[in-house]
Amino acid sequence: MADQIPLYPVRSAAAAAANRKRAVYYSAAGPGPGADRHSRYQLEDESAHLDEMPLMMSEEGFENEESDYHTLPRARIMQRKRGLEWFVCDGWKFLCTSCCDWLVNICQRKKELKARTVWLGCPEKCEEKHPRNSIKNQKYNVFTFIPGVLYEQFKFFLNLYFLVISCSQFVPALKIGYLYTYWAPLGFVLAVTMTREAIDEFRRFQRDKEVNSQLYSKLTVRGKVQVKSSDIQVGDLIIVEKNQRIPSDMVFLRTSDKAGSCFIRTDQLDGETDWKLKVAVSCTQRLPALGDLFSISAYVYAQKPQMDIHSFEGTFTREDSDPPVHESLSIENTLWASTVVASGTVIGVVIYTGKETRSVMNTSNPKNKVGLLDLELNRLTKALFLALVALSVVMVTLQGFVGPWYRNLFRFLLLFSYIIPISLRVNLDMGKAVYGWMMMKDENIPGTVVRTSTIPEELGRLVYLLTDKTGTLTQNEMVFKRLHLGTVSYGADTMDEIQSHVRDSYSQMQSQAGGNNTGSTPPRKAQSSAPKVRKSVSSRIHEAVKAIVLCHNVTPVYESRAGVTGETEFAEADQDFSDENRTYQASSPDEVALVQWTESVGLTLVSRDLTSMQLKTPSGQVLSFCILQLFPFTSESKRMGIIVRDESTAEITFYMKGADVAMSPIVQYNDWLEEECGNMAREGLRTLVVAKKALTEEQYQDFESRYTQAKLSMHDRSLKVAAVVESLEREMELLCLTGVEDQLQADVRPTLEMLRNAGIKIWMLTGDKLETATCIAKSSHLVSRTQDIHIFRQVTNRGEAHLELNAFRRKHDCALVISGDSLEVCLKYYEHEFVELACQCPAVVCCRCSPTQKAHIVTLLQQHTGRRTCAIGDGGNDVSMIQAADCGIGIEGKEGKQASLAADFSIRQFRHIGRLLMVHGRNSYKRSAALGQFVMHRGLIISTMQAVFSSVFYFASVPLYQGFLMVGYATIYTMFPVFSLVLDQDVKPEMAMLYPELYKDLTKGRSLSFKTFLIWVLISIYQGGILMYGALVLFESEFVHVVAISFTALILTELLMVALTVRTWHWLMVVAEFLSLGCYVSSLAFLNEYFDVAFITTVAFLWKVSAITVVSCLPLYVLKYLRRKLSPPSYCKLAS
Repeated sequence: MADQIPLYPVRSAAAAAANRKRAVYYSAAGPGPGADRHSRYQLEDESAHLDEMPLMMSEEGFENEESDYHTLPRARIMQRKRGLEWFVCDGWKFLCTSCCDWLVNICQRKKELKARTVWLGCPEKCEEKHPRNSIKNQKYNVFTFIPGVLYEQFKFFLNLYFLVISCSQFVPALKIGYLYTYWAPLGFVLAVTMTREAIDEFRRFQRDKEVNSQLYSKLTVRGKVQVKSSDIQVGDLIIVEKNQRIPSDMVFLRTSDKAGSCFIRTDQLDGETDWKLKVAVSCTQRLPALGDLFSISAYVYAQKPQMDIHSFEGTFTREDSDPPVHESLSIENTLWASTVVASGTVIGVVIYTGKETRSVMNTSNPKNKVGLLDLELNRLTKALFLALVALSVVMVTLQGFVGPWYRNLFRFLLLFSYIIPISLRVNLDMGKAVYGWMMMKDENIPGTVVRTSTIPEELGRLVYLLTDKTGTLTQNEMVFKRLHLGTVSYGADTMDEIQSHVRDSYSQMQSQAGGNNTGSTPPRKAQSSAPKVRKSVSSRIHEAVKAIVLCHNVTPVYESRAGVTGETEFAEADQDFSDENRTYQASSPDEVALVQWTESVGLTLVSRDLTSMQLKTPSGQVLSFCILQLFPFTSESKRMGIIVRDESTAEITFYMKGADVAMSPIVQYNDWLEEECGNMAREGLRTLVVAKKALTEEQYQDFESRYTQAKLSMHDRSLKVAAVVESLEREMELLCLTGVEDQLQADVRPTLEMLRNAGIKIWMLTGDKLETATCIAKSSHLVSRTQDIHIFRQVTNRGEAHLELNAFRRKHDCALVISGDSLEVCLKYYEHEFVELACQCPAVVCCRCSPTQKAHIVTLLQQHTGRRTCAIGDGGNDVSMIQAADCGIGIEGKEGKQASLAADFSIRQFRHIGRLLMVHGRNSYKRSAALGQFVMHRGLIISTMQAVFSSVFYFASVPLYQGFLMVGYATIYTMFPVFSLVLDQDVKPEMAMLYPELYKDLTKGRSLSFKTFLIWVLISIYQGGILMYGALVLFESEFVHVVAISFTALILTELLMVALTVRTWHWLMVVAEFLSLGCYVSSLAFLNEYFDVAFITTVAFLWKVSAITVVSCLPLYVLKYLRRKLSPPSYCKLAS
């Protein structure tokens, strides 16, 4: 990996001291920007500004001393380069853009975001004006639509050139042909573009209107009133029913659930389909009735609006109590907009609306996407324009600048204007529409929708594919696959054995309890205090299953069958423990899979609240457990724990489960855990290690007092709490190892392998946990079995990032896994170096990514590599990434249609992307490249003939062909055969899918380059010269014969050139050829104005036309045959 990175020499030992000082700086400055600036001025080595300090790139330097940093004033070098060359190439664009941005900022000066105090139910008390709560995805309004669309069209050189040429025809001295020959094609292009934009804009307007018109119940002093989503204000009390979208960011005040909590679905915000538990503010939840919210004087103090969806800081204050009640508010007390209430009915106070909500702040504005092919054609038209100007200047110079030479110059510019054919834009736009229609009609990828018809060729040029995980690569359906007890392993086919063991254990316990209620307690204590006593398989299975059903954060939810809603729903449901009514909810689908599995083997979780849990045994007996403490899962600890008391025996047990790396040091010595974890991981299973520890009442009371004291600490609270919990996590009894499979979507593995073989680098960007993301990367074969995985350590400041990047630099051919927080630090200080290293990895996995981070990564890849990117996702959190990419693909999945509606292309399943890129992307690019160059050839050949004609006739600025001949040439005589190139294909779809390596050639852009363009220019000059000189040599008496011979030979040459270009014939191509020829022959009878009808019916006319046509085309056919024999392209080798 490091081989391609420029190495900078290690400095002499004399500089080592200064480097060590800098290493001290890293540890002293800390991550804060203030510290960064303060310490910089204390450095002795003034040249060693950290802003100009790239990564150490020397292998030796790393081995000599880890804190050896190099200085390279890269920023200054870049500034020196900004001279005249920079201004001519890019500077003027940069300056214009900067001026426009400055004007926009002045017109739309952004209001500074501030923290706010929100009084419950009193919007009128707000100190300042807040934005309307309306969603707006439209690009234009009534006034900006026409100017906006025209700007988007005429910012292209091609269209601007056509506009100037068309306008010049209003000047009598410059008029050459009929006005309609110039204005009709331009008007057609603009009409089609405006119609398409208007339809898209109207659809966006309708979608916005639908969302903004949704009705919600607003709580007022007079009771409930219905209010539109767009009319909701900061301070309103809004009631949101089950399965209803939350309209704005709110603080959760009350719920119909008597436990004071509810579940929400956040899939449209962070992409995770797991339900999140939210807790109501206890002060308002305790109020007897809803109306009491208006009888209290209370307010919420909320931090200023920000983008981070995973954090919130605020306070709730009730002033009319004595003393005033203060409650701190965190993320678990919030309900963000665009999430959906999954259980119960909730009441919240609105704190942020419209543009200030988290979901809108994390959504970037859609950009107008322009294909790479369009940009390349735009560059070629600029080259043609320079050739046009040069040719016109040469003509005027050869004239000797006689008379009003500037007028002659302009007339020559108009005469040769066909060099840049006005039909180029029309043909390409119509071609794109045909490609889109073909994609939607392909039976192999049903349900595909093309929403942006301007960039189908982009699908054939992709180098980076950035994909979401949840719902895109996976189905997000967890299935329990394996239980390992150390000596025995149970798989899917032996689960019935576990079921019988559990049934026997509980029937045995029940019979013991029937004989003696306390008889079972002493032996159980003996077992836990003397782990060396070998237990029976049955008792080990029983303990493992019991641990799995108790150690989790799952809540069973019961649907009401009577149709009652609100507060009575849960009261009634609590007595109804029937299996068909029960669904499980948790913050992780793994947890749900484990609890569903325990239900299938006989031990069922039937009820849970914040303090207790009830289990049902196979015989129907209900066991009650009191939850004493819960230690939730965090990405740092990689484990979760729970302390419960069995209410029947008063036993206290500490259960814990987590990742093998976190649990290995905690459990008692064993010789099987590491090996079995590796075996399960290779099968693509997500592993969890489960352990327990029995506690005496005294042990627990001691722990609780220390734990409570640590939680009240104001300094280093999290460290002190972790230390107290770790005091329990010693010598725990290892119970079992579980394996859960996150089922991949159909054919994900072969599709990813196909994309890799096609030279596409795949990056997985997910909001999920690091362990989950790594596991899916392995199971989906995103990372091949032979590749190592480098998990980027959590970094918080510049020094840590520097050292970790140096460690990563030394790895070769390994996949990178990095979290969003570490990525943010690396990009802040070492953006260029990080992207350079990451781009050399075969695969990259970014976990815990926010929606804006995903979009930022896409933008970085575009800027640093200049390659085409594609983003694919299925949730609302993927919209920003999809819109930022050169090509966005949305999947219609469980997370809704938000991604598919915002995308350029919409598909049903991930596997469809293979055919979309390999077949349709390939064909679209190849066909457009051929079509664009052929249309240019058609313009170049007639301009060459005009140049030859003018030079022969004393450089007169007189047109060779006039009126209908010019219009007919570009339309009915050659349009159908040329446009039929959109049906051409070099290889069959099956072959393109079988050999994805063919796709690599497309990314190099060889189908349309300056080399291929130059070949077509030479062909045009050769053919134009032969046609014109041949006609001039062979005509006898009248000038009108020259026109007849040359024009007929020109039409025949064009038809033959289409036949030469075609690689696979389609019946419509043959029809187009003969139809065009028929149109021309039949129109000869009506063109008396241009042709001598008596002459064109003679044999002399026929042989002269035939001779000129053969001379112009035959050499090209011979060259094509020789090339295919001597140096065939890769697709020809496969076809043969």
